[in-house]
Amino acid sequence: MNKILVSPSILSADFANLERDIKLVENAGADWIHVDVMDGHFVPNITIGVPVVKSLRKVTDLPLDVHLMIENPQNYVEAFANAGADIITFHYEAEGFKIIDVINLIKSFGIKAGLSIKPKTPAQEILEFLPILDLVLVMTVEPGFGGQKFMDDCAAKIPVIKANADENLIIQVDGGINDKTAKICTEYGANCLVAGNYIYKSKDVQNAINSLR
Repeated sequence: MNKILVSPSILSADFANLERDIKLVENAGADWIHVDVMDGHFVPNITIGVPVVKSLRKVTDLPLDVHLMIENPQNYVEAFANAGADIITFHYEAEGFKIIDVINLIKSFGIKAGLSIKPKTPAQEILEFLPILDLVLVMTVEPGFGGQKFMDDCAAKIPVIKANADENLIIQVDGGINDKTAKICTEYGANCLVAGNYIYKSKDVQNAINSLR
């Protein structure tokens, strides 16, 4: 995969004007729409759920990239898949004992399965799952809130994952992504970037998206 995919995070969008803000990034060349789902347990914040994903599906044809920052993700996979998610990513740390079951459950709905790791989790802990994953999400901030500073040491996990994966694996990075940190990540081997504030707070959204590539 040569193209760098850009997945704007709607966590930084105007929730009173979500359709407008999704069309904004869609028209500016975004590849996916990143949807952060938080339950107030796994991370100290609560965001959107299944009904919002269902509403988003009606207003865009872009793939919905749903990131579950929640406990017991297996209990919610079916609902998010039926709501229109194209990719469901869950956290290694939230469901450490049923990883393969959750991956298989996601794939049973004909969608892509992703696994995410928090900053303190070594890449080596998830290498065994790479052959059955479509995507790995490397968090370069602590999950839970937008606008945090990029952690350089987290990006160093990318080449470890890349060296152990086949060429079709999507290596996604989320947290503090801008034109400078994007360069670090893509040089390490990332091929999908999530950005919120950098895109949505930009005066020129199209230029912001292009600069990440």
